[in-house]
Amino acid sequence: MSRLPLNSLAFALLQAARIDAAVFAGQSLADGLLARVDPAARPAVQDLVYGSLRCYGRGDFFLARLLAKPLADDEIRALLLVAIYRLETRPDAAHTVVDQAVAAAGELAEGRFRGLVNGVLRNFLRQQEALVAALAGDAPASSQHPDWWLARLQAAYPDDWQNIVAAGNGPPPMALRVNLRRCDRDSYQARLAAEGIAATAVGEAGLALAKPLPVDRLPGFADGDVSVQDPGAQMAAALLDPAPGSRVLDACAAPGGKTAHLLERVNLELLALDLKPSRCRRIAENLGRLGLQADIKDADCAKLNTWWDGQPFDAVLADVPCTASGVVRRNPDSKWLRREEDVASFARTQARILDALWQVVRPGGKLLYVTCSVFPAENGEQIADFLARQPQARRCHEEQLLPTAEHDGFFYCLLEKRD
Repeated sequence: MSRLPLNSLAFALLQAARIDAAVFAGQSLADGLLARVDPAARPAVQDLVYGSLRCYGRGDFFLARLLAKPLADDEIRALLLVAIYRLETRPDAAHTVVDQAVAAAGELAEGRFRGLVNGVLRNFLRQQEALVAALAGDAPASSQHPDWWLARLQAAYPDDWQNIVAAGNGPPPMALRVNLRRCDRDSYQARLAAEGIAATAVGEAGLALAKPLPVDRLPGFADGDVSVQDPGAQMAAALLDPAPGSRVLDACAAPGGKTAHLLERVNLELLALDLKPSRCRRIAENLGRLGLQADIKDADCAKLNTWWDGQPFDAVLADVPCTASGVVRRNPDSKWLRREEDVASFARTQARILDALWQVVRPGGKLLYVTCSVFPAENGEQIADFLARQPQARRCHEEQLLPTAEHDGFFYCLLEKRD
């Protein structure tokens, strides 16, 4: 139990350091690490965690030059990384940040590293200009992406890789999808305006917010009038575009955003699958809030004998597991947890899923393959290999959406099964 005040910067720095250390030990933010933080302190802690992980390459570069030898204590190292991030983003409060970081250090390793934390941070402030100037000579530090990741981006997108990197290092946008079963977009936009919330129309049912805000400030959110969904992700339902009454499969459905969007557009006989019961509960919760219904099962979509009744589907949505390289700003730990060999591993899983799901599509039916990746091995190359294996498949539409300030990165390929 921490002795630090819940609303203090020291408490936020301490909690962020513990979460970062857990990430460096191999845990993922998706494992609910932030959910363990007291709700009153969570926004401040989340800002420090996400910011320090986005800037990990930079912070690691600085520490390598500020420490005489590597630190054995992972939580103290994480505290220094979080504090350096805070010093760079709040230079006006440098004295306070150092003092609060030292206070946080008093809660770790029996306080043995308070002097070290104080000395390293004060040295950083003294050497900051020279350290920042030296960044240019170190690619992972200046780009804040691993070497192998950069090499893949440069090879695939020689004219765009720098923009992709910049998007990955920035804060994500926040967009909404209006539930057209409950209200129209124009009227919901007017409700936002009445609350002083600026938004711009995107896509067929989307609203891009000028500034992110907590969902409890969104009018009608709890009643199912609106959902949070990136504009890039909102493209899936329109691309698959199943006819009313169609038999539809959402094969990798959690947390249920695309499932819900499909059901908001037209009435469907829809089956939503995901691997874990906990993820299926999230689908059910999201559909329940929106007043929608689907059949939900926990199953491996590639193991047809565990869930398929033999009746073919008119349309299949395959939003497959991937490196998430197109949404790295939302998952800043992933670029440091991923290894280059993971790309090939994901590609094998994707091929297995594609080949299995193709069997459940009726002749004349459609399958929409989706990733939130920008790596060609998971996208265009994956589809090219699939088409070579499946002569019945016809590519109707293919699109690589690169991440920008307005939307995340996605890949879409709509396939039709010839009669």
